[in-house]
Amino acid sequence: MSLNLRNAIIHNVSGNSQEELKATIVDAIQNGEEKMLPGLGVLFEVIWQNSSDQDKTEMLQTLETGLK
Repeated sequence: MSLNLRNAIIHNVSGNSQEELKATIVDAIQNGEEKMLPGLGVLFEVIWQNSSDQDKTEMLQTLETGLK
């Protein structure tokens, strides 16, 4: 993914409320929009970078369980 795309995604959601962020995520998942999927990756990157080790462990456990 290009740096420009990553920056555009961050810019588009900067300052959004939790409800706005939730709507963006739910829309991308429900609509399965290809153009939104990279955005979810960038949002996850932000979450990961700002999470404690315990939070990261919980996320990995959720992924492991969800992928079984």
